[in-house]
Amino acid sequence: MSSTLPPAPDFGAALPVSPSVETLRFLGLRRSASALTLEAPAPSPAELDDLLRIAVRVPDHGKLAPWRFIILDGTDKTAFADHLEALARDRGDASQVAKLAKLRTPPLAVVVVSHVKPGAIPEWEQVLSAGAVCANLLYGALAMGYGANWITDWYSYDAESLAFLGVQPGERVAGFLLIGSAKEPPLERERPDVAPLVSRWKA
Repeated sequence: MSSTLPPAPDFGAALPVSPSVETLRFLGLRRSASALTLEAPAPSPAELDDLLRIAVRVPDHGKLAPWRFIILDGTDKTAFADHLEALARDRGDASQVAKLAKLRTPPLAVVVVSHVKPGAIPEWEQVLSAGAVCANLLYGALAMGYGANWITDWYSYDAESLAFLGVQPGERVAGFLLIGSAKEPPLERERPDVAPLVSRWKA
């Protein structure tokens, strides 16, 4: 399957600035799908390439690319979940075992790893950039017609789990993006009332 994205623009090319009503409509109705409703098929390799290309088009002060991806699918994802289950059972933690259903069910997981780089750019800005990557990846998958869910769970913070995944010292998991075909439409959930969250600064 060929890419549905426009060709990558050349460095320094003038990019269009124009309204996109369809994008606004998409964002106005955007809803993550429950991980437990996600099934095959997952995005194809070509679609996954497009999703990653979309994911990295985020604000990135200093052009550091302070993030990277780990792909989990097929038998490799199963083996990773099996290892996590063994860890949890060895610890006698049934609640951790139960939480693995969200990881096991979807056919594809993309792990976004925050990798802060030393220098003049504040750590917080680099971490926020990794969060923006997660959001772009989520939005891209939904815009392709797949179901997707951005989660962290105990294995996102557990030292043994992170080492098995290949997360290096000093790195942190920004999120597991779980992607597949939603077998049922997600239902709207309660949203915050914006008005109490807004203030206007005055001189």
